[in-house]
Amino acid sequence: MVMFLIIRNIFKIHPFFYVVMVICLFTGNIRDYLVFTSIIIVHELGHISAGVFFSWKVKRVILLPFGGLTIFDNLINTSLFEEFIVALMGPIFQVLFYFFISRFFVLSDSVRYFNFVLLFFNLLPIYPLDGSKFMYVFLCFLFPFKYCFFVLIIISFIFIFFIFLFVGHFDFVVFMILFFLIFKCLSVIFNYRVIFNKFLFERYFYDFDFRRVRRVDSVSSMYLWCRHLFNVDGSYVSEKKFLSKLFDK
Repeated sequence: MVMFLIIRNIFKIHPFFYVVMVICLFTGNIRDYLVFTSIIIVHELGHISAGVFFSWKVKRVILLPFGGLTIFDNLINTSLFEEFIVALMGPIFQVLFYFFISRFFVLSDSVRYFNFVLLFFNLLPIYPLDGSKFMYVFLCFLFPFKYCFFVLIIISFIFIFFIFLFVGHFDFVVFMILFFLIFKCLSVIFNYRVIFNKFLFERYFYDFDFRRVRRVDSVSSMYLWCRHLFNVDGSYVSEKKFLSKLFDK
């Protein structure tokens, strides 16, 4: 699958990956780094396999020196169950792969340490880590879609702040990771209007099979997991009809 992604020009390697690889080469840690990289790749293959199973289109896979990032080109109005399973399969693949290689190969203490650090850190509710995907699914049940990302980004910044306090001293790798996460969170804030408009346009152009129905007064009250009836002058109109009038304006 990795070769297929490379051929399709989907698999990308971040420049920092080569920098860290050269450092590991000169310090004699290249073997551990390659094992750790294989764990990262298998982790991302877990996300990719689940996404392909649900007919999601893989847009890009980025290999970073401290993890990976799989970007799917799928609809925002995707089933929350699918979102949960795709996020879950990454850690599951990582755990299974680690136990597999630990039975047949002697792993160094540094590989064991970084594997557990990666697994734990990736489950933190910080965008775009896997933990944020689980938090996103949970928030979508509690809040209208318009506010889910706002709450998620606030939670992300809180956890980033506490990590800064926990480290307590300058660590180049940790700070590089945290600044990368801050950049990703800020990109969501700057592009949130686009994200929300895409959410509305998908509701207008596609027919989603949502079983539950909610009565709302505005698009700001729309949830991701159900369809809506809009209150217009005391009577309720369908979601399609309301959005049609909204876009006509």
